[in-house]
Amino acid sequence: MPTPIEKHLSQLRACRLCPKMHRPVVVGRPVASRALLVGQAPGDKEPVLGRPFAWTAGKTLFKWFNSVLGWTEDETRDRVYFAAVCRCFPGKNPAGGDRVPDEGEIENCSRWLERELEILRPELIIPVGKLAIGRFLPEAPLTEVIGQSFTWRHSGREIDVIPLPHPSGASPWHRIEPGITLLRRALKRIAVHPAMRVPPVASGT
Repeated sequence: MPTPIEKHLSQLRACRLCPKMHRPVVVGRPVASRALLVGQAPGDKEPVLGRPFAWTAGKTLFKWFNSVLGWTEDETRDRVYFAAVCRCFPGKNPAGGDRVPDEGEIENCSRWLERELEILRPELIIPVGKLAIGRFLPEAPLTEVIGQSFTWRHSGREIDVIPLPHPSGASPWHRIEPGITLLRRALKRIAVHPAMRVPPVASGT
């Protein structure tokens, strides 16, 4: 009998709502975690490799978690549920770089995130990158949000939100000051959060 999150991921994989998006849908492991990491959208490598944050940005992200929690990539994927603002690769821009999902695509995909919030009832949300941060917090410079903890209300519940910058190699923000210090502060906040200190529990509890 599939768990609620396994059933959800099966439905998500079958999504065909956005004609400009490139399938397959990229999903993480069916982890019933109290910690929910929300990325922006897959790149071109993730659909081929079949998992979120599968390439260069992912290597950096997992190094961050290892630096404060001592977890390997596998351990992180087993303990944190990986979501995203959009779950399919948007394609490339003619001028170069990945296309930013449009408002309609973001709205279409938001139903999947809403369902995950209902199933998992997370205590901590970790939005990674400006697009994901904007899903939970008002627009502000990274210097005003990275390193801070916020409270986000959803369905009558208060959920902690600790943003991270995008670990892309194209952005130097997290490799220069004040980004280095603010990133370290954010990671320390994440490491001591109760949601990161307990094993994932059975979904629906």
